[in-house]
Amino acid sequence: MSSAPGRRRTTAVAVIIAGVGLLALSVAALVPRDTPAPAPASTPAAQSELTRTIAAAQDRLRRVPRDPRTWALLGGAYVEQARVTGDPSYYAKAEGALRSSLDQQADGNGPALIGMGALANARHQFTEAREWGERAKAAAPDTAEVYGVLADAYTQLGDTTAATDAVQRMLDLEPGVPSFTRAAYDLEIRGRVDEARQALDRALTAAGSVADTSFCHYQLGELAFDNGDLDAAAGHYADGLRVDPAGTAPRHGQAKLAAARGQTDDAIARYGELVARTPLPQYVHEYAVLLRAAGRTADADAQFTVLDRQRTLAGAAADDLADAEVAADRGDAATALRLAQAEWGRRQNVLVADALAWALHLNGRDAEAITYADKAAATGWRNATFAFHRGMILAALGRGPEAMTALEDALKINPRFSPLHAPTAERALADLRSGR
Repeated sequence: MSSAPGRRRTTAVAVIIAGVGLLALSVAALVPRDTPAPAPASTPAAQSELTRTIAAAQDRLRRVPRDPRTWALLGGAYVEQARVTGDPSYYAKAEGALRSSLDQQADGNGPALIGMGALANARHQFTEAREWGERAKAAAPDTAEVYGVLADAYTQLGDTTAATDAVQRMLDLEPGVPSFTRAAYDLEIRGRVDEARQALDRALTAAGSVADTSFCHYQLGELAFDNGDLDAAAGHYADGLRVDPAGTAPRHGQAKLAAARGQTDDAIARYGELVARTPLPQYVHEYAVLLRAAGRTADADAQFTVLDRQRTLAGAAADDLADAEVAADRGDAATALRLAQAEWGRRQNVLVADALAWALHLNGRDAEAITYADKAAATGWRNATFAFHRGMILAALGRGPEAMTALEDALKINPRFSPLHAPTAERALADLRSGR
């Protein structure tokens, strides 16, 4: 529902086949969420398991402090705890544990190197993540998690060939939920939605825990939603809650779905409960956009203020891409452009290209914006937000027929892609058709 495009993952060409070799390289070359490949949904079941893992590792280390493997395990658990709670203070704990592991075993310590790579990805330090991942590959070349770190880093850096190679190697080594979900993203961003759905179905079949199963249902719902199939999305979100009735991610899907169906009061109530329980920045952003679209400006501003505080607390781990999108949605064009330009300097992928294009447009720099909008469109991703942004930029440039095509595409992909921007797309398209 957010105006920000959906966040999954990465790269160059792939096709689903029956065996382990899910990704078969071809001639196409494309680009990268957010974001790194998705991890299991934030559910009480997952959090309870994490809490037990952390407690067991801490207990072990009190008794046996020189245990590099357990220090690495603890560091990795802290990285995941930061993700599911939205609390960036766990990153420092993770780094401390992982460096303790490396201090005790500098050579061949694959688990700690993998953990450092995952931590760098979580902090949006993708160049560092790539370096840690390459070190981990040298230490543990036959470990699937190595290639998850590398796939995420290369995706975010826009190195499509390297990202696809990493996904393929991960599939070869361990065809499970992490590898199939990365493959699904790889396919989706190239417009191969049916094959992406097949990959997620494979992930669901491979899921062996409540958290993984609920997560796969949610991802199937997201894929359906992003492609305008609200009924299918509703079924998948419901399945996610059936598996884990306290699950957060499926509840997020249902809130987004209520907004897309025009059930605004219900959607606002659902989002209010969601952010009170799990105030992840993505959820707060979507809530703010919904409130703004409903004309509740003061309430929307209050949620944008929450996002400001979260950015301050995140410190060096703040996500300039997400913050550029937030700034654009709250009408702060100058900040949106500053953050998007800074992020483009660090990583050149399609999500950042789209954010930069939109920020340039909001600042009246459409001749520059179209270059980045074209980069965002180059992969063939059926992304309604990308198409909307490109259509508005083309309209501002006076390229009416192309603008109409782009806006029609946006509304064809998902006519309810954003409560704020879908109505704008409809009005702009009507104006172009009438010659206004």
